[in-house]
Amino acid sequence: MPESTAPPGFARLPEPPYYAVIFSSRRTAGDQGYGAMAERMMALASRQPGFLGAESARDADGFGITVSYWSREADIAAWRQDAEHLQAQALGRRDWYAHFELRVARVERAHGGPGAC
Repeated sequence: MPESTAPPGFARLPEPPYYAVIFSSRRTAGDQGYGAMAERMMALASRQPGFLGAESARDADGFGITVSYWSREADIAAWRQDAEHLQAQALGRRDWYAHFELRVARVERAHGGPGAC
């Protein structure tokens, strides 16, 4: 089956299997360079081998979820060790996140659309 034809805001993904990295976070107050770094990390991630796409949302209280999608676990491991990404991780722990959780899952099935089951 071909890649999804998802509307804007949704990642266009191939048929499973693939991997999802789910990053849930509670932001600290203020931007402190967060917005620019988040844009930089998305641009950098999108050029990494195995990157398939991402979806992200944040509420007014600072709780957010970003899900990035990857072809293989090895691609996720390589992204985790990228030098610029390591710097962003350190800044996040120090300045930007009051708390975060990271989960990695293998996507076995996926479907969507109005009336999808």
